[in-house]
Amino acid sequence: MTGQHDDPIELAWESIRAGLRRDCGARTFDNWLKPARLAGFDDEDGTVRVALPSEFMANWVDTHYSERLLHAWRAHLPQVRRVVVLAGSEAPKPVLFAIDPAEPAEAAIVEGAPAEADEAEAGGIEGIQLEARYTFDSFVIGKPNEVAYNAARTVAEGGALTFNPLFLHGSTGLGKTHLMHAMGHEYRRRHPRSKIVYMSAEKFMFEFVSALRAKNTHGFKQRLRSADLLMIDDVQFIAGKDSTQEEFFHTMNEIISAGKRLVITADRSPQDLEGIESRILSRLSWGLVADVNPADFELRLNIIARKLETMPHVNVPQEVQLFLAKRIASNVRELEGALNRVVAYAMLSNRPIDIAFVEETLTDVLRAHQRRITIDEIQRKVSDHYRIRQSEMTSARRAREVARPRQIAMYLAKQLTPRSLPEIGRRFGGRDHTTVIHAVRQIEKLRKADAELDADVRLLLRQLEA
Repeated sequence: MTGQHDDPIELAWESIRAGLRRDCGARTFDNWLKPARLAGFDDEDGTVRVALPSEFMANWVDTHYSERLLHAWRAHLPQVRRVVVLAGSEAPKPVLFAIDPAEPAEAAIVEGAPAEADEAEAGGIEGIQLEARYTFDSFVIGKPNEVAYNAARTVAEGGALTFNPLFLHGSTGLGKTHLMHAMGHEYRRRHPRSKIVYMSAEKFMFEFVSALRAKNTHGFKQRLRSADLLMIDDVQFIAGKDSTQEEFFHTMNEIISAGKRLVITADRSPQDLEGIESRILSRLSWGLVADVNPADFELRLNIIARKLETMPHVNVPQEVQLFLAKRIASNVRELEGALNRVVAYAMLSNRPIDIAFVEETLTDVLRAHQRRITIDEIQRKVSDHYRIRQSEMTSARRAREVARPRQIAMYLAKQLTPRSLPEIGRRFGGRDHTTVIHAVRQIEKLRKADAELDADVRLLLRQLEA
């Protein structure tokens, strides 16, 4: 590790800054890129570290300019291989996971430096940076993800396991990657001498094929099977790859038989994975299968609130938070990206954040999310769920088995449609708006007291918003 900045590095940085100011414009540069400082260069693995004053600014620059920064650095210094954007004047060095059979297990996780990059590359697997912001503390918990969160914590704490492997599944942007990084951080904190391996299934396949060609499969197997915690992301990518699946199956068996920890993620449950051998699916189902469901309205609102805690200088009114949580329901990543965009544009244009500004700033995002849920659709979905005729929604019957689903449908109509209370009442057999108010209040009250009813409402919300 170089102890001080070499002149070529400083010169390159000054030239890159000038280029960014020219290409991005003075306002963007002054607000976001000018505060960046060169925090270090590691000539052993070619990592440049750039620091910004706050986590919010670092996240924004990392999202919008990390690729451009890397290209700019490589144009000046081809030996640069990675640019890491950090927060704070005393920004922590990134954690790298590396696998190196020549080193003892405790040397397999290195903080702030590459783990023998040349040897790791020779073995076909390179260290993977762990995102500092993806921790259990920064993960917002709600009903849709609490089982996955608790299972991940159990794995990371290192005590006795009643399940192995842990299989997490869910659509993109819901938090699977966050949980895997959090497990790595926590397991490393509790077991600093352990070896952790985290890689994508695609990388697993690529490295295995490379090892076959190099006639070095023994080295590949040893590197993975010596891990204390092995995490494989997006296992669906090995579908149809027979030789890779064969090796994957034996790796799973070795890890589990040795009492070590295995975590695997996919975009769907084991039963829904196609092109994967039945013996692998059986092994995956043998442990704990936990789904990471789409965030409901309450969880989305909590995510926004948690994100705003890192932006104390930003004023985002409550009505704007409610608007964003209601309108952007696809995934957490897109919700956070939309919030970052709104805050960044407000800072750049020096405008207050209100709903009109959000609609102007997020025109394309909101248009993509604009799916008009109808009262008829709500009535049909609730009727199917409770096995009653849809005509009962507008009937005069007041029997409990009909009245309760009708109240839930009114509640959902108030939550998911722009219709007024009188309009909703008319669509439910010409009922008065006070009946709708009573139904909404009753379901809100019951959701707090009746776990089964709350679960029903959450399921219906997810189905209608999907």
